[in-house]
Amino acid sequence: MPDVPPLTLPDPPAPASPLRVGLSGGLDSSVLLHRLALDATLRARGLRALHVHHGLHAQADAWAEACARQCAALGIVLDVVRVDVARDQGDGLEAAARQARHAAFEAALGDGEVLALAHHRDDQAETFLLRALRASGVDGLAAMRPSRRCGRGWLWRPLLDVPRTALLDYARAHGLAWIEDPSNADTAHDRNVLRHAVMPVVHARWPHAAAAFARAATLQAEAASLLAQEDAAALASARSVDASWLQVEPLRELDPARRARVLRLWLSSLGLPPLPGEGVARIGRDLVDDARGDAPAFAWRDAAVRRWRDLLWAGRPAPPLPSAYRHPWTGASPLRLPGDARLAFTGQAVACIDLPQDGFIVHARRGGERIRLPGRRHDHALKHVLQDLGVPPWQRAQAPLLSDAHGRLLAAGDLVSSAAFDAWQRARGCRLAWRPAG
Repeated sequence: MPDVPPLTLPDPPAPASPLRVGLSGGLDSSVLLHRLALDATLRARGLRALHVHHGLHAQADAWAEACARQCAALGIVLDVVRVDVARDQGDGLEAAARQARHAAFEAALGDGEVLALAHHRDDQAETFLLRALRASGVDGLAAMRPSRRCGRGWLWRPLLDVPRTALLDYARAHGLAWIEDPSNADTAHDRNVLRHAVMPVVHARWPHAAAAFARAATLQAEAASLLAQEDAAALASARSVDASWLQVEPLRELDPARRARVLRLWLSSLGLPPLPGEGVARIGRDLVDDARGDAPAFAWRDAAVRRWRDLLWAGRPAPPLPSAYRHPWTGASPLRLPGDARLAFTGQAVACIDLPQDGFIVHARRGGERIRLPGRRHDHALKHVLQDLGVPPWQRAQAPLLSDAHGRLLAAGDLVSSAAFDAWQRARGCRLAWRPAG
């Protein structure tokens, strides 16, 4: 038995959950797989390996086969997931591959499952420096966290305190074979420039530089954690019942730096893409401090933040219902609207509802519609009714109108119903339900 360098690992974030290993077939992940496979307790939890096949290199199939041989030798089940990498995104092929890989990770993890990744101390130091060069704030300089949520499970990086030299010693001591990805030597990638041209010079002058950079990242993570607690409290004070809406006044009272963090936290919690560089300043200036016009907005990628009265809304905007849209509907089955919106009756089983023989007409707003509300003696302009209900203009433009065969307006989505249609629904134990697009 060779003299094996010690490789002590911290405890996983979910102690009893099944464990997976992200296996590329390179040195780092090969060492991690071998080390975890030696642990009988971890194997008993259901240890498996996961290889993401990007299909970007001529040897991609051979790499997947090499991973299969590694796992077979250790008695570990391997799952190979093939992904399509978008080649036309503005962030570059490397970033697109990373996004596709992490999407595969999220999809692969079951409830509470843990995916172990082999990032080590040298990786952490490089990440810290790259983010410093991009003028990242405290959250970015925290670099990679030892563990974090990922989909329904967890990502776990047990080697963040281990230098790459220790992994190389371990692999040689155990006679491990691994893949050398030629892209790791391509200095077209920023990380490789740091790894091959910058860090050797830094290490020659400061031998403990990687450990120092990694420690700096840890300190930033601690500071970010403290800030995050205050951010969460500030966000809670501004929240509305619907998470997509925030009250403007509590945001206005925040220091601009705190407001920026709260806005980013809010958008992240909604699953929206990160704001561009000018986004926070634009939202603060044009939507919070000095909002002008009817529902001013800031849009980026496929997301938007909009101001309506004393509230901010964030989400993925859906287009208005086309002005020419007009569709007969019996009501017996859900009606799919443009943009994947839907209109349906809920509550009482549809088969038991006494539906009008002439059916309904579903159509877009044209302007000038009037409706008589329950308990009212006179008709009112639909526009004014929706305004009084606080329905923002973009939702008004999306709402399908429901009329009877004679052209009498019955409802605007599930936002408002006429007196006659409200009574009709109550008598039958059903309600009209509208699911907007997006």
